[in-house]
Amino acid sequence: MSLFLFLSFEVLACWLSFCAAESLITCPSSCKCNSGTLEVDCSGLGLSSIPLDIPTNTRTFLFLNNQLNNLQGQAFSNLSALQRLDLSNNFLDQLPENVFRDLVNLTELQLRNNSIRSLDKDLLQNSVLLRQLDLSINGLAQIPSGIFDDLPSLRWLSLRSNRLQNLDRVTFEPLVSLQQLEVGDNPWECDCNLRDFKYWMEWFSYRGGKIDQLACTLPKELRGKDMRMVPMEMFNYCSQLEDENSSTVLDNIGPPCNKGSPTAPKPKTSPDLEEEPSVGCPQKQRYRPVSVRRAIGTVIIAGVVCGIVCIMMVVAAAYGCIYASLMAKYHRELKKRQPLMGDTEGEHEEQKQISSVA
Repeated sequence: MSLFLFLSFEVLACWLSFCAAESLITCPSSCKCNSGTLEVDCSGLGLSSIPLDIPTNTRTFLFLNNQLNNLQGQAFSNLSALQRLDLSNNFLDQLPENVFRDLVNLTELQLRNNSIRSLDKDLLQNSVLLRQLDLSINGLAQIPSGIFDDLPSLRWLSLRSNRLQNLDRVTFEPLVSLQQLEVGDNPWECDCNLRDFKYWMEWFSYRGGKIDQLACTLPKELRGKDMRMVPMEMFNYCSQLEDENSSTVLDNIGPPCNKGSPTAPKPKTSPDLEEEPSVGCPQKQRYRPVSVRRAIGTVIIAGVVCGIVCIMMVVAAAYGCIYASLMAKYHRELKKRQPLMGDTEGEHEEQKQISSVA
């Protein structure tokens, strides 16, 4: 019996030693591994690729301040337990569509300060538990519609310091748990394309969400002004533009005009008939919104004109009052000096004075 117990302890000790040795072997070289927190830190090592021997039970993987410029589609395929991933301060310019497909437990994703120019709409389709997403300081010019459809738990999102000019409210409506949104330091164009997102921002702020300043870059009349402070009357022309576009579509009953496709020459049926001039695609005119400065100038000019008219009316009324008072005074003096009824010369004198005054 004692021999059996001794052998059991030996087997258990060997198994524990094997597990400890395996855990040391699987930790990537030069990286720091914490078995208590299940964290692997490979930051600041100048690495250009993700290590292949990351422990499968890793919950936090830090890969900051390296030289990573691309990711393989299977880079994180064996890290289904990963909860926090930080790839900030690298040189990533694009992300494969399925690179985060196996990270079903991911709650925090940091992609700050890279060179990412575009995102696939299915990039985060399996990260339903994601709560924090940092895409700041990149080269994003647009956010694809549908990329946030599978992120009902997202609470914090940063899009600061990119190249965004407008956003679509449909893209952000699925973020029912969002509490804070950062969109500053982007070249926003406060035109009709941003009008619907302005509605969403007002609704987001109304339900308690926090959003930093969305400062307009264009048009120049609104430069530096927060989009939320721009009155909705500034976008009344958008409805008119939509009506004009819809009426143009309805009126266009002819065949579609393809600008890029060459037009086949028409055969001549008779030498006497002249060839009809080819009609090219009509150039679509860009709608130019009413200038704010011109509107303000119109208001000022109208105010000046109204002021001048009011002053003239006051002067005319004053002149009439003065004239009426003088005439009343004159008639009072005339009554005092009125001659007798039979004095014809006095009547002639009175008529002469009245005519001279008139």
